[in-house]
Amino acid sequence: MSKQIGIHRVLLTATAGAGFILAWSSGFVIPAMMPTEVHWITLLVWRFVPLAVLLVAIAIATGRARGVTRNEVRGQALIGLFAQTGYCVFVYAAIGSGVAVGTTALVDAIQPLLVATLVGPLLGLRVRGAQWAGLIVGAGGVALVVSTHLGSSTAPLAAYGLPALAMACLVAGTFLQRRSESTTPVIVVLTIHVTVTAIVCLVLAVVTGTLVPPTTASFWLSALLAAVFPTLAAYGLYWWLLRRIGITALNALLFLIAPATAIAGWALLGEPMTVITLAGFALCGAGVAAVLVSEARSATPDAGQGASSPEATVSAG
Repeated sequence: MSKQIGIHRVLLTATAGAGFILAWSSGFVIPAMMPTEVHWITLLVWRFVPLAVLLVAIAIATGRARGVTRNEVRGQALIGLFAQTGYCVFVYAAIGSGVAVGTTALVDAIQPLLVATLVGPLLGLRVRGAQWAGLIVGAGGVALVVSTHLGSSTAPLAAYGLPALAMACLVAGTFLQRRSESTTPVIVVLTIHVTVTAIVCLVLAVVTGTLVPPTTASFWLSALLAAVFPTLAAYGLYWWLLRRIGITALNALLFLIAPATAIAGWALLGEPMTVITLAGFALCGAGVAAVLVSEARSATPDAGQGASSPEATVSAG
């Protein structure tokens, strides 16, 4: 019986991981598909404002936010300001400046190495040798993937600093969330993060004069898709997986974002796909596999006592 439960747990986690990769990748592709005359702030504000209203209404109607303290709200607001607001604003700004989506996805490629370097001093966790090897291999794969996109970008040189700022925001938010060991339900976490982001984007739109949306069906479809997939699905799964599999394994999955984004960019936007790109895919997959296998082996000795990975001890809420 316990074996069957274990299999179901693995299948659920694997499905969530695959859904996370696809949903997170869509966040790079959707803004790139918008007509150039639509400002990226316009799409961003109408991605978040209606969703914030909906989530707040659901949280109140269902009573899911009952018992959440003001300190928890303040803490989650700060996390959302980094992990969602800062990340999304800088990613959209990069794509709006002409940085290719595959190159923009590089923010999710550097992050695992940075996180692995910081988990020791900040969280007291140890990254094993096999995991370091997997992270390095995965980073090499991502470098190959994005190398084919660098020449296709028309962005000014300064725009390439925007993905780095996005990465820094997501890393900061992730560490704040992991250190908080919050048991706040994920839907409430999302509601707070989305509301904070909606307020910031609304202010940006008013200040820049980009609040009024176009009346085209394609814009509203893009806004709806952006609200459902890279917001609800991607961020919901990100926080759920952080509690389920731990910070090192979750960040290893980010190596697969660049290949998934590159495939979507090739299929939908006509961005280049070469033999070098395919070789990068293989290295990314190998790197992720090495990290996840090492993580699974480290958890095996305690499986009989019902223990899980040292990084996944926080309740899934």
